[in-house]
Amino acid sequence: MRENKLLNNHMVKFIRVMVLISLISTFSKSQLFAEKHQQSNRISISGKVTDAFDDQPIPGVNVLIVGTSTGTTTDVDGVYELSVNKGDSLSFSFIGYRKQEIKVDDVRIINIRLSEHTEMLQEAVVVAFGKQSKESVVSSITTVNTKDLKVPSSNLTTALAGKMAGLISYQSTGAPGEEDAQFFVRSVTSFGSGLTSPLILIDNIEMTSKDLSRLNPDDIASFSILKDASATALYGARGANGVVLVTTKEGEKGAVKVSFRYESSLSTPTTKVDVADPVTFMEYSNIASMTRHGELTYPQSKIDRTRDPNRNQFVYPAIDWKDMLTKNHSMNHRANINLTGGGNAATYYLAGSISQDNGILSVDRKNPFNTNISLKKYSVRSNVNLNLTKTLEAKVRVSANFEDYTGPIGESGSGGANTYGKTLLANPVLFPAFYAPDHATQYVDRILFGNYSGNDYGGGSADYLNPYADIMRGYEDVNNN
Repeated sequence: MRENKLLNNHMVKFIRVMVLISLISTFSKSQLFAEKHQQSNRISISGKVTDAFDDQPIPGVNVLIVGTSTGTTTDVDGVYELSVNKGDSLSFSFIGYRKQEIKVDDVRIINIRLSEHTEMLQEAVVVAFGKQSKESVVSSITTVNTKDLKVPSSNLTTALAGKMAGLISYQSTGAPGEEDAQFFVRSVTSFGSGLTSPLILIDNIEMTSKDLSRLNPDDIASFSILKDASATALYGARGANGVVLVTTKEGEKGAVKVSFRYESSLSTPTTKVDVADPVTFMEYSNIASMTRHGELTYPQSKIDRTRDPNRNQFVYPAIDWKDMLTKNHSMNHRANINLTGGGNAATYYLAGSISQDNGILSVDRKNPFNTNISLKKYSVRSNVNLNLTKTLEAKVRVSANFEDYTGPIGESGSGGANTYGKTLLANPVLFPAFYAPDHATQYVDRILFGNYSGNDYGGGSADYLNPYADIMRGYEDVNNN
């Protein structure tokens, strides 16, 4: 009985071993078949990668099988060779070029033409007369996103404040035509008070801050500011106060592309100066006069009668000059159109823009001409790149700016800014802005402007400031190009 059991156990073990050997043999055969089948699907792919612009070979292009880490790179002649399976997809990529993917079928030679990827240039900064990747820059260089420069203003310099660290920017007036912002990159240096402004280069040509203010944000490709000594060393002492580098857009190969932008904006003073009412003005003037001279400037009777709403407006005037001569806001308009395109022989970028800025001065119906500020700006730009040979390129840059300014007459050509200041300085209780004609002056065909020549209140001669008369005396036209 024991022998039978032992025999049965040996038979079971033998059968198990034979089954295991059979399974291993079957798996090995299937694996071998799969490997032979896979090898039968593998093919050798070769080809050449060139630049789509000039058909020059591109060495170092990464050629990878999509979904794997298997791949190769092109040699100095742009040639590659790789073993792949039918149905695989190959990926071709290189810095500065658009990535391409292609599926492998029965073709054994695959040639690829890579086109430039212009958006990748945003990751580069302009350094002197070349470009350098952001990762390799160790000096202090700030690159401003061109989208941040598209603010509701027709003056580019007003868009710089708050866009970068280390830049001080301010405006002395907001009057159209005079609103250029002054800015410093490295503050005031020891080279003299007349050399505090940074060096401004537009397409590697030295320009002034006025030229920068006229530049259209839609035409800008890159905007960089070099701040420290290592960044500005290539410009010598002229770059000691910082360097502003601006490059304008260039054309791209392909069909013509048209871009149009129009906008309207509401302009209002950022800070409104509150002035005292005429009665309070006289009361505080008396306090100051008593403190300094021991006498009243305005008698109490005049204060009381000026407070009376039923008073004679010409005898006891109470003028709010600022409210009379200015508005709370103005409407401005801007439009820009540009065209870009080209082929193998040449590429082009053509642009034109127009803007209309208005002041906040009121226009009296009695005036036969417009006394408010009106500033019209026109600009055109043509950037053409000509491929003379495979290694020689000519760049032609043509730009023009035109300005038509109309505004009130002022000292040193700043009538608009001075008019607002005069409304804050004029006396509100000495005389009205103008007098109504009476029997003696009923046939006078001119406005009877108000003024004061009495001996009271420090008077004597009729030479007081009347902003209404100043703004009505004429206007000036200024054309710049």
